[in-house]
Amino acid sequence: MNNIEKNLASVRNNITHTAIDCERDPTKITLLAVSKTKPVADIVAAYQSGQRDFGENYLQEAEHKIIALSDKQIIWHYIGPIQSNKTRKISQLFDWVHSVDRLKIARRLNETHPENKAPLNILLQVNIDNEPSKSGILADEILPLAQQIESLHRLKLRGLMAIPAIHKDAEQQRKPFVQMREAFTQLQQQYPDCDTLSMGMSGDMQAAIAEGSTLVRIGTAIFGARTPTGSKSH
Repeated sequence: MNNIEKNLASVRNNITHTAIDCERDPTKITLLAVSKTKPVADIVAAYQSGQRDFGENYLQEAEHKIIALSDKQIIWHYIGPIQSNKTRKISQLFDWVHSVDRLKIARRLNETHPENKAPLNILLQVNIDNEPSKSGILADEILPLAQQIESLHRLKLRGLMAIPAIHKDAEQQRKPFVQMREAFTQLQQQYPDCDTLSMGMSGDMQAAIAEGSTLVRIGTAIFGARTPTGSKSH
């Protein structure tokens, strides 16, 4: 086994045990391998170990990888901030976009997504801690934005995404995840097709799973530490 194969096995085992401890079905939790800044060879190694969902933050870097790996059955997730001038390529290259936080961006993704492709799966990014430095809408803005997106027929709203602040105290760490679970439940009451709550990374995965995460975004624990790029690590 190579390191990536071993790491993937360890992460999957961790997800399974955490889910069982929380009386959840491990098969209902998707592992998203965050491959930003990592070479194509690392993605291939993970793919050969059965990984199919990969997350990228940087469009230019991701475009190169997506083209190079176009013969693989990969589901590509865009998880970085979205600039208006990047929406066309994002909507054409990716299967999922996790970081929609403005109607303007949603409209542009809708306008530029190819008609002959399946609808683009999107998540609304929520700034659950109300941190000024972070992207995302506030919890009370979720339903109004969801209602506006409902008329954009090339998009499919699948749920919510958040990157809560890291806390050393376990109880403090769970609080924003509890808030996200409650917000997700409210969204599902209005939009029953929403099935994805994307939260939890290498450092806080257990707390996220305990509070209902259906998709965890893991980078470092799979691929190892990455070269600092000034962005928050997943």
